[in-house]
Amino acid sequence: MAVSSLLSKKMALAPLSLFNNKAASLMITTPASNTLKQITRSQQSSSQKDLQVAENLGKDVKPYQFSPFQMSFASNKMDYTMARLDDLMNFVRRGSIWPLTFGLACCAVEMMHIAASRYDMDRYGVVFRASPRQADCIIVAGTVTNKMAPALRKVYDQMPAPKWVISMGSCANGGGYYHYSYAVVRGCDRIIPVDIYVPGCPPSAEALMYGILVLQKKIKRRPKMQAWYRK
Repeated sequence: MAVSSLLSKKMALAPLSLFNNKAASLMITTPASNTLKQITRSQQSSSQKDLQVAENLGKDVKPYQFSPFQMSFASNKMDYTMARLDDLMNFVRRGSIWPLTFGLACCAVEMMHIAASRYDMDRYGVVFRASPRQADCIIVAGTVTNKMAPALRKVYDQMPAPKWVISMGSCANGGGYYHYSYAVVRGCDRIIPVDIYVPGCPPSAEALMYGILVLQKKIKRRPKMQAWYRK
């Protein structure tokens, strides 16, 4: 009895790596065998559940699951084709937004901040351009005065379509602190159509980044080819 007890104690103190594949059978004889068995069983059950969830997801996954235009190929082949073309075009457009450098006031400092290394909007495909001929988005960053309004409209008209507008800051949204001034336009949407409004005085670089991400979502839902086909 004494020899068997000493052997069991040595086996319990020895590292499991010495026993290789027999570790599972030896663990049963140790005092902490029940807890170890419960842990291994719970790990196996959780891994099996994860595998089952992954298999179920794999069965339900469709090639266009992230598309806003959900339709089946069997019901209407032409609508399905136009929807996939829209997905392709919108993917390219939202991944290559080239905004125009149109800074008017203190909001332009935050617009410069978002193009610097801290936020690095190049990773989203946002590349600032100095020419309206090469830009498809204009960020109105600052106060729009009556004297600047014709220039803003002219620059907007020189941009090729499709084009989008982000109004950045309270002054561009509605005049801000200068709402009752005789020289300030009460919102740049009186001059050009606006897609995204970014509030703040001035808004932070994170707010402008969120506005660009919302614009990307808007571009993702643009049904250009479907509208052309249904005319």
